[in-house]
Amino acid sequence: MNFAKPLFGALALTAAGGAWAQSSVTLYGLLDEGINYVNNSQTAKAGAPNGRTGGPVWSMTTGLAQASRWGLRGTEDLGNGYKAIFVVESGFDVGTGRLQQGGTFFGRQAYIGLTSPNWGSVSLGRQYDSIVDVIGPMQAGSYAGGAFADHPGDIDNVADSQRINNSIKYTSPKFAGVTLTGLYSFGGAAGSFGRNSIWSVGARFDSGPLSVAAGYMHINNPNQSFYGNNSTGSTTANNLGATSGVQVNPIYGGYASAGKMQIVASAAQYTLGAFILGLGYSNIRFQNLNDPASGTLSLTNPFGYTGNAAFNNYNIYTAYYITPALVAGASYNYLRGGAVNGKDSAAYQTINASLDYFLSKRTDVYLAGAYMKGSGVDSTNQPSVPYLVTLTPANTQSQVVARIGIRHKF
Repeated sequence: MNFAKPLFGALALTAAGGAWAQSSVTLYGLLDEGINYVNNSQTAKAGAPNGRTGGPVWSMTTGLAQASRWGLRGTEDLGNGYKAIFVVESGFDVGTGRLQQGGTFFGRQAYIGLTSPNWGSVSLGRQYDSIVDVIGPMQAGSYAGGAFADHPGDIDNVADSQRINNSIKYTSPKFAGVTLTGLYSFGGAAGSFGRNSIWSVGARFDSGPLSVAAGYMHINNPNQSFYGNNSTGSTTANNLGATSGVQVNPIYGGYASAGKMQIVASAAQYTLGAFILGLGYSNIRFQNLNDPASGTLSLTNPFGYTGNAAFNNYNIYTAYYITPALVAGASYNYLRGGAVNGKDSAAYQTINASLDYFLSKRTDVYLAGAYMKGSGVDSTNQPSVPYLVTLTPANTQSQVVARIGIRHKF
């Protein structure tokens, strides 16, 4: 058989494609590192109440103003305005070099898709949900202290602590100021199309200085599909966080046995010259507790909860550009809920403030501080203690933290 003609034809097609297709690949990233002081942080102690004690700590941590990451973003012009797109993005700890997102290499994002000027874009892979897409840019963490200003424990995922695996997402073009988006994640469970599946929808309206957004997410078996979807995820254990000894997530770690989880979130932001004001509300429901599909119930539901546990979160934030290079921010957050089976609810109040100075377009230094107070009974059936994202929970019902940090974008 003569292979010369087919081979020549294939090479010719490849060369022709390269002649008209305009493609680009961009390497980008961000490094954020700083020094924290925390007045009270849990540490293990044999014989102490609940197996732990608390004390002040100095530490160096990564990713407060923004999570540290590097990535590759690519596009290829397919003609008539159509483009192929891809993103692969990896999170890491600047201080140690370790991978973030449970050790998943491209844990932040990994997707491929197509986009057009008239029909929007479709993408497939590990992606942000619709709530993150429409509301994420309008939240206190963007203006008033980074992760310290996130909703407690990022309970509604507005600050994108979790990503969605095996998902297909549609994002519309902006029409009359409105952008729509929807996502569906395939659970991949044999014999059950819905098991471990996730879906979300969102809408955002932008008109001059005003932006308004709302989103909804429905999660089946969140301990597996949402919190356990990375390299260290377990099919048996509590992926929301340890509930005994030194805790990981006392705010809602005790509700890992939920069969379903629902999040409704909304936000509004108004910009007046150098002044920014934002408001947010979300409702979070852990439903059908004690579901055997969540894992080993002695680990996912050690307190024997049944029924539903609901939370409401309220947030207000502001930022002011003192100069184009200097911005001050502040926020207040109130989270309440978690009552179940006669257990009282918990409440968490957080006050944040920050000052950010830009040395250049790519490099800034910042100061950030937060005070959080807990009351009531948390998900671990103990007196509630503060839990700020990126930190170890307190061992008392209040916690103060201060940080000085530096961020560089490339």
